[in-house]
Amino acid sequence: MRTELCERFGIQYPIFAFTPSEHVAAAVSRAGGLGVLGAVRFNEADELDRTLDWLDDNTDGKPYGVDVVMPMKVPTEGKAIDLKAMIPDEHISFVERTLQQLGVPPLPEGEGRDGVLGWLHSVARSHVDVALNHRPVLIANALGSPPKDVIDQAHAAGVQVAALAGAAKHALSHVANGVDIIIAQGYEAGGHTGEIASMVLTPEIVDAVGPDVAVLGAGGIGRGRQVAASLALGAQGVWTGSVWLTTEEYQNLNTNAGMTEAFLRASSADTVRTRIYTGKPARLLKTKWTEAWDEAEAPSPLPMPLQNLLVADAHSRMNSAGNPDVISMPVGQIVGSMNEVRPVAEVMADLVNEYEETVKRLSSL
Repeated sequence: MRTELCERFGIQYPIFAFTPSEHVAAAVSRAGGLGVLGAVRFNEADELDRTLDWLDDNTDGKPYGVDVVMPMKVPTEGKAIDLKAMIPDEHISFVERTLQQLGVPPLPEGEGRDGVLGWLHSVARSHVDVALNHRPVLIANALGSPPKDVIDQAHAAGVQVAALAGAAKHALSHVANGVDIIIAQGYEAGGHTGEIASMVLTPEIVDAVGPDVAVLGAGGIGRGRQVAASLALGAQGVWTGSVWLTTEEYQNLNTNAGMTEAFLRASSADTVRTRIYTGKPARLLKTKWTEAWDEAEAPSPLPMPLQNLLVADAHSRMNSAGNPDVISMPVGQIVGSMNEVRPVAEVMADLVNEYEETVKRLSSL
């Protein structure tokens, strides 16, 4: 399972693993893939700096990447306290009423979250600055092409830039801006995703950008057969995410036992694409929380970053309660195959082994 990307990044397998957990990212890199740490959860640059120090020391010298959330168009800015003043009372009342109806208790006095400020353009820029003081080989942007000066900044440091695309026209725009790698994120994927399924999207983007631009297939990839399918569609590697949420290493970050239970029991039909998490369309696990936002009396989700600020405290309360029926978490349709908690190394080995078995079977046809 070697493509040009293996040579470019010095990795054994073209398996890229997006994860908010530094423990998962390090384990993937040690196992021969490329762990990519999601930076959006870090409100403070110093916290990301310390985490990347840890990654530098725990990847056995293997490469890793960093993922930021930075729209090319600068969104509403301001401090959290200023932005919260822009949230309508109707939305605040709905969230509190829904939590009460779902039996989610308040947090103990003094606990809570201010919201994820990594959605802010200025904070995302600080993430890039911090990352480039370490040794990532890749900066990926979850919201498409970052601003041109950020791409130039990464290139000046010898770091490649990847961007997610949900349509061929978006991929062409990214390439025109100087992006090196396109992540063709299909409809099946968890988190921010478009409306075109991977089977259609990947070859469309491969054909659109041409042979000189590497494409990673993303969405619905958690088995070796799916890796083989993505490469057969023209991708040079795969971008994975949800499959790592039920690894042993992820439990270092996940403090909600109910979340793991919810993933393990879910089928591939138990997700929903909605704007209630960040203000942009993202695929989440379907729960009583997501269903409440579909009710007639529910308000429309707010734009990014206001929606996340609105629901941040609710997320903390749901996580603290640990009820698998009431959580808010991005996950893709591959959740139906995430049926046990396993070490990252075992997941990686299964991806590679099943890929090799699939290619062998196809070659015999």
